[in-house]
Amino acid sequence: MSPATLRRCTRCVLPETHETITFDGEGVCNICRQQEFKREAIDWTQRKSDLDAIVEAYRGKGDYDCIVPFSGGKDSTFTALYLVREYGLKPLLVRFDHGFLRERLHENTLRVIRRLGVDLHVFTPNWKTTLKLMLQSFLEKGDFCWHCHTGIFAYPMWVALHHKTPLIFWGEPSSEYTAYFGYDQSEEVDEKRFNRFVNLGITAQDMFIRLQGNVDERDLKPYTYPPLRELRALGYRSVCLGSYIPWDVKRQTALIQEQLGWQGDQVEGVPPGYEYEKIECMFQGVRDYIKHIKRGYSRTSHLTSLDIRNGRLDREAAMGMVERHEGLRPRSLELFLEYMGITLEEFLDIAMRHSISPYRHDPARDVAGPPTHDFPAWPRGDGLDPEQARAQIGRWRETQGGGKG
Repeated sequence: MSPATLRRCTRCVLPETHETITFDGEGVCNICRQQEFKREAIDWTQRKSDLDAIVEAYRGKGDYDCIVPFSGGKDSTFTALYLVREYGLKPLLVRFDHGFLRERLHENTLRVIRRLGVDLHVFTPNWKTTLKLMLQSFLEKGDFCWHCHTGIFAYPMWVALHHKTPLIFWGEPSSEYTAYFGYDQSEEVDEKRFNRFVNLGITAQDMFIRLQGNVDERDLKPYTYPPLRELRALGYRSVCLGSYIPWDVKRQTALIQEQLGWQGDQVEGVPPGYEYEKIECMFQGVRDYIKHIKRGYSRTSHLTSLDIRNGRLDREAAMGMVERHEGLRPRSLELFLEYMGITLEEFLDIAMRHSISPYRHDPARDVAGPPTHDFPAWPRGDGLDPEQARAQIGRWRETQGGGKG
């Protein structure tokens, strides 16, 4: 089945292979219906009062007023701006450096922390462990970002404990994109949410077992969620700012550009006009390409669907953008293969094993996309040794009943 023949929402362009999606009798998806609830049923004035109360209840409780997990992308930058300018809070920005941050992001970060006058805490995990986790996650889930998902959501909670700072502010709620939570539900960014979809169903302890002692167990602590008894003793609250104020990514991006000098960047597979989206990672294009192999769509479908729901784009124009920009093989894939120590054939074999029915990808129809302007400067070397990668793949194949092949 080709992307063009997938069933899609009659209002936005999300297809039937999107996680958590369902369609009602009119063919409208549940994500679009959530946005109706967001616009029409939520009392945002009351939500803002609730936010005021939370801020005042926690102000001055710890070394900082709050923790802001901070990639330096549009959402975490807006969150920091809002909390500092609206409430005069003293936040600690906490960055989990997944290993592939781009130069524009570093430039933005320097401007943001200077203009806001805030502290930044950066943690960079063991590189060799990171690569092994990436490969294992790709093998098991067709998603190499387990280290990133879990590190970003677990590590700031450890920092909150260390600094005795119980309030943690995240940016957008997940209901902007999926239906793991709806806007009619309370979404706390806690261990329940972490286990529901952040960690892909694999704990750090699982990873230690599956890597068969080829990593130091202590290197996995940043990927574990802190003990609930310790978080409760701290009296923690971990919430999304977007649960209390209407989340509008384009309006917010304009604000951080104007007030903080934040700049967007080119991202593989992302159309012109969306340069604010996912500029953090060198391998965003590879991640989106894998999604296309598995599900028959990628980031342009998300971005244009958001614009349709916000009345900024009609569906026909969105489908045109999807057809032009999705599915291009990213130039960064060659660097990703070097880091993982695998071949293109191995990459495609692994990715296609995770296909979501009814989509079935045909790699022979893929067309190469252009490189980003900064691709030639991305660091090379220090990847997994191909023999080690092959051994790791072999152990995984044995668990699949496919022998060592």
